[in-house]
Amino acid sequence: MEADNNDSEQNQTKVHDSLLQEIGQTSIHRSGFITMVGRPNVGKSSLINTLCGEKIAITSNKPQTTRHQIRGVLTLPNTQLIFVDTPGIHKPKTPLGERLNQRAVEGIPGVDIVCMVVDATSPFGKGDQFIASKLPATTIVVVNKCDKAKKNQILQQLADTSSLSFAEHFPVSAKTGEGVDTLLNYLRENVPEGPKYYPDGQITDMSDEHFVAELVREQLLRVTREELPHSIATRVTEWEWPHVRVEILVERESQKGIVIGHKGEVLKKVGIAVRQQLREGTYIELQVKVDKNWQHRPDRIERLGY
Repeated sequence: MEADNNDSEQNQTKVHDSLLQEIGQTSIHRSGFITMVGRPNVGKSSLINTLCGEKIAITSNKPQTTRHQIRGVLTLPNTQLIFVDTPGIHKPKTPLGERLNQRAVEGIPGVDIVCMVVDATSPFGKGDQFIASKLPATTIVVVNKCDKAKKNQILQQLADTSSLSFAEHFPVSAKTGEGVDTLLNYLRENVPEGPKYYPDGQITDMSDEHFVAELVREQLLRVTREELPHSIATRVTEWEWPHVRVEILVERESQKGIVIGHKGEVLKKVGIAVRQQLREGTYIELQVKVDKNWQHRPDRIERLGY
């Protein structure tokens, strides 16, 4: 799993570099905000990472991986695209789930382009229809994960989504970059004339502390059991370079043992993986605490920034 994810991140950089080579100069500066919406696990975060050419958002195959609106900035010659990653819209079972849906819906109004991302390997269902009903007619459909889908699955997904009467449809693979150049060109040509909202070199509006906390949660999602992802929250409690302390919250004592692992094996593995993605010399201290039923308590959800 980790090798696959590393390969995917390397592919994202290669795809991005090849896209930049194809972009020519224009005399008009365009800029716009582009929101990615869809069900959980359709690949919204991976697609933004590929488009931006760098890791902006964490990814995993677990639901509710994305919990915040995260902006990724792609600055091109005379064009700046700001991608807004949103939590997957789902049927909520907890106050946390309700808050994540609210965050996702808040990312729709006021943007220049809405991309509804669907999974080419998963049938178009009621959840997709529900999301589509909330989107404007100018929305474009992005059928992702075409590298994993059979040709008939892709064609069926395109046929099913064509009934939505949205503006355009793009089959892509965030992992391999297939079709992403066509999508990017469409986005460049259809955002309005506008200023550069972010300076050159800035790739996200996420703080360093938030990014590190998300990296820790990403690695925990990759190594812990299926029942844990919703119960894990992370936050930086100390930032004194090169020392960074990250607090990991779980809901029960039994979960604390799973996160720590036998003789601290899980935390050690997570710490090593996170350090490899940060500046050399960074020291990561991980602490695990129990905050009983935190995802069911609105005050705790608010305090954690969700």
